[in-house]
Amino acid sequence: MDIRQQLIAAIGQAAAKAVADGVFSAGQLPEIVLEVPPQKEFGDYATNFAMQSAKAAKKNPRVIAQAIIDRLSEPWLEKALLAGPGFINFYLKSDILYQELASILAAGENFGQTTTGQGERVQVEFVSANPTGPLHVGHGRGAAVGSALVNLLRAAGYKVEAEYYINDAGNQMDNLAASVNARYLELLGKKVEFPEDGYHGRDIIDTAQRIVDKYGAQYLSMPEPERLAEFKELGLKEKLAALKEDLEQFGVTFDVWFSERTLHNSGAVAATCELLQSNGNIYGKEGALWLKSTAYGDDKDRVVIRDNGVPTYLAADIAYHRDKFARGFDRVINIWGADHHGYICRVKAAINAMGYNADHLEVMILQMVSLYQGGQLVKMSKRTGQGVTLSELIEEVGRDAARFFFIMRSTDSQLDFDLDLAKSHSNENPVYYIQYAHARIASIFRQMADAGLPVPGAWDQVKLDILTEQAEIDLIKKMAKFPEEIASAARERAPHRIARYAHELAGMFHTFYNQCRIIGVDPTLQAARLALVTAVQTTIKKSLAILGVAAPDKM
Repeated sequence: MDIRQQLIAAIGQAAAKAVADGVFSAGQLPEIVLEVPPQKEFGDYATNFAMQSAKAAKKNPRVIAQAIIDRLSEPWLEKALLAGPGFINFYLKSDILYQELASILAAGENFGQTTTGQGERVQVEFVSANPTGPLHVGHGRGAAVGSALVNLLRAAGYKVEAEYYINDAGNQMDNLAASVNARYLELLGKKVEFPEDGYHGRDIIDTAQRIVDKYGAQYLSMPEPERLAEFKELGLKEKLAALKEDLEQFGVTFDVWFSERTLHNSGAVAATCELLQSNGNIYGKEGALWLKSTAYGDDKDRVVIRDNGVPTYLAADIAYHRDKFARGFDRVINIWGADHHGYICRVKAAINAMGYNADHLEVMILQMVSLYQGGQLVKMSKRTGQGVTLSELIEEVGRDAARFFFIMRSTDSQLDFDLDLAKSHSNENPVYYIQYAHARIASIFRQMADAGLPVPGAWDQVKLDILTEQAEIDLIKKMAKFPEEIASAARERAPHRIARYAHELAGMFHTFYNQCRIIGVDPTLQAARLALVTAVQTTIKKSLAILGVAAPDKM
């Protein structure tokens, strides 16, 4: 049990003693959550448990907090202080830090893993871009954040499946077919009016050219409806393959690729509408079928089957979410673009209407990405084909920088992506700064090997309490908080917290490296400092792995 878990257990035991002593009533007391204070003077850990307990305990939170403090007598606890309206700040004895460092070294690459999720089954659906063209930088943010969230939740003990919803039905596929058809005819010298809702990107011309190269003019003799059907399938296959290639290049993989078509072809959309009709949540009006979404908090009812009998996008989305919950997920997380914000309420209304708990659907909204170079905004436009694609961005700044920059800001804030900074090899570039810390540690061990100096074979034989410099203590304290950082970031669905943590840890390491000599000092101290930097290297590598960023040994 790590120190965080020990402290949570101690708080729980102290609260139980206070209840037994009649200081306050038990009620339904909340979960004990520890936070790491932003400033050292507020201790190593803090909790607002007393404030959260006040209503159930029917007592002033300061009274509850003091009662808990009075009943704490852990040998590893220096002191606990009451603060503000009922916070408790905890200060650990220095000895516990060396135990923490020893546990980090013993855990190795498993350090940071927590059981926060308790095996909860979670599905994360992200990117899900229409397979009608290349991925652009907005999709890139969703891909980076989504895959990092999957890694983070897995590190925190959740059972996670990553899913891509392929929008391979509906108007966008008809528009793809019509666009490829127009370009195909143009390439063969035919005059044709380009479809009003067609896709203008260079990739459509390339697709048509590949069809010409492989099949020549054989499709000219085919009736247009048949030709469009053929081009729809050829276009979908090619675009989907390109999407998968771009995502793999970006370090993003999915456990499931779910086809929207299967919902229509299997009858799932019709069956879902029948279910909602049978329980009174769909009604007919003006020849169409409407979801009674206002009964579940939406601002108006929504059409699910048009008066021509064609299902709306919402109808397929309702069937899709029914399928998700039928698969037994405890929690479903969707990562959507900012333009989908207004769509949340109607989907949640449909989930409630089907008898599921809409609170088990979480929707994370990604704000827009703006690219800057030389201080100037880089314009993006899907329709003109002048948009910056994800593959172009990766080529420009590299996969690691692109992923880190997409992840390092909270999803609810707009992201200004500085291309020049992302490419720079300087301490101002956060991903370079972190990776350089990892590489610097690797270089220490190369220097040891080159000089023929021995490295301890077993860290448990190293005297760690010789590490008393403030820079050393700061590093140990920071690493000791890594499991809680993973747990908190997972609970908050906030992978950007791991990016921030890694940057702060790297900064502490660089300070230590500049202040504390490692090679050539007293052998006992040298061994202890090698143990310390090994732990730092492990923690940085684990942080970067969650973010999907490489931890190089050389730079």
